[in-house]
Amino acid sequence: MTTSQTLYVAFAAKIDAILATLEAEAVLPAGSPRGNVSVEPPRDAAHGDLATNAAMVLAKHAATNPRALAEKIVDHLTRDPLIESAEIAGPGFINLRLAPAVWREEIAAIAALGDSYGKSDMGAGTTVNVEYVSANPTGPMHMGHCRGAVVGDALASLLEFAGHKVIREYYVNDAGGQVDTLARSAHLRYREALGEDIGEIPEGFYPGAYLIPVGEAAAQEFGDRYQRADEAEWLAVFRAFAVERMMAVIKSDLAQLGIKHDVFSSEAALQAAGKPEAAEAWLRAQDLVYDGVLEAPKGKAPPEDWEPVELPLFRSTQFGDDQDRPIRKSDGKWTYFGADLAYHMQKAETADALIDVWGADHAGTVKRIKAAVAALSAGNGDVTPFDVKLVQMVQLLRDGEPAKMSKRSGNFITIADMVEEVGKDVVRFTMLTRKPEAQMDFDFAKVVEASKDNPVFYVQYAHARICSTLRKAAEAGITPSDTHLDLLTEADLALVKQAAQFPREVEAAARAREPHRIAFYLYDLAAAFHAFWNLGNDNPEKRFILEHKADVSAARLFLASQIGQIVRNGLAILGVEAVEEL
Repeated sequence: MTTSQTLYVAFAAKIDAILATLEAEAVLPAGSPRGNVSVEPPRDAAHGDLATNAAMVLAKHAATNPRALAEKIVDHLTRDPLIESAEIAGPGFINLRLAPAVWREEIAAIAALGDSYGKSDMGAGTTVNVEYVSANPTGPMHMGHCRGAVVGDALASLLEFAGHKVIREYYVNDAGGQVDTLARSAHLRYREALGEDIGEIPEGFYPGAYLIPVGEAAAQEFGDRYQRADEAEWLAVFRAFAVERMMAVIKSDLAQLGIKHDVFSSEAALQAAGKPEAAEAWLRAQDLVYDGVLEAPKGKAPPEDWEPVELPLFRSTQFGDDQDRPIRKSDGKWTYFGADLAYHMQKAETADALIDVWGADHAGTVKRIKAAVAALSAGNGDVTPFDVKLVQMVQLLRDGEPAKMSKRSGNFITIADMVEEVGKDVVRFTMLTRKPEAQMDFDFAKVVEASKDNPVFYVQYAHARICSTLRKAAEAGITPSDTHLDLLTEADLALVKQAAQFPREVEAAARAREPHRIAFYLYDLAAAFHAFWNLGNDNPEKRFILEHKADVSAARLFLASQIGQIVRNGLAILGVEAVEEL
């Protein structure tokens, strides 16, 4: 079995070969379309190991009813020694039970492939740009950034595991008013570092203590050169200086979560290179940007100082928006939307597909930016697939009560605070225990509980339990071996059936762009392992270590070690370490 071939792919090939034979026998007409034929686990495990809808899909082409065609398919299936039984269910579904040899071979496949088990060539080497975090460089990473950071990073790893080339990108919003505010706030701390009494931080400035080291560094770098200078002399200098220092802080914070980006794209550099002008020119050529008057705000009387102004507008109403959107402001500066268009045009030049991980508060802009990206990327010859994953906020709790804010930041809890308290692995895994579009609570007390209700602990405990069992076996002189896998019982092989889902789950999660599916799968696998372990508490013959049956023990230990391998492979996708003891 190759890294890209799952057990389901192998049996789908068998079904396909049977359908080809039926064409040769004139049971099916030549060239019958098989694209919708599936081979997957039945909804109810009691029905078997695999199910196929082949007869349901192709009966019409065969000019017969599904059950009659199913009988022809079953006749061929039962000739295969790896298929223990094939039964027709309902209107024509076929349920298969596989021979124990299939599951023993799967154990051997896991052992042979090791870290590569579950890897796929589904992505065929296509390049996907995943942009995530992209927080304004105005402060340290906080909880508002954490979930999107973890989702984006795990998604990038998942896509790599599924055969894509991945570019991890961070878009640095280093142009615009918020960066000027950062520069002024840093200059204030610079004056403080030079001995001035700056009093209360003015309204509208960034008050966090994290800017004190930036001010001190500026004092060392510039001396008192800009202490009393006009703002025009120092604003650009302090803007660049503060952004550079804050990006160093951000990278350090992300590194504590195990996150590193390949590319940091600067909005300021993008504008300096004239990319927004190029995007506007292309859109005007497609009649998707025109000069028009922005409508007055809807639902309320416009402000007294509001007056109609002609602006370059993107025709976003063509794509379901409620009004066309400006790409420039009245002073000629680019709107956030206008700059974002150019940024995505730039990304589309280097990738086959784009994925952005955004906060849920950006939901209103998804439709228009997707439309603009489609138009812009068409200029490169093909429309670049573009997906946006929206991530909901996280409520921080401590024993069910809202968590207190960080002293370092002044008004929020930083990622560094979280990692210091509960550890990187707990933070990362917990962020993937809910679908990203669902609200979630992060309770500092609950995420470190040693209980089944804590998915982080439950999965880690399964791996630690396996490692502990293997150590005890070594002390007893028993070595895992695949020599006597034929001694494994049906209950033993049930674990393998759960394990064999992993490659399929990887491909499904990668197609859906949903790394949380891997976390869900690992929890289910851990539950199956713990349930098997508990059988040994009631029946000593079900234990992994049986000193009076060394051959059975060696086989079960070999099985356990492969379950541990899959837990490690899955956790590696999520960026979580598989601990060996708790």
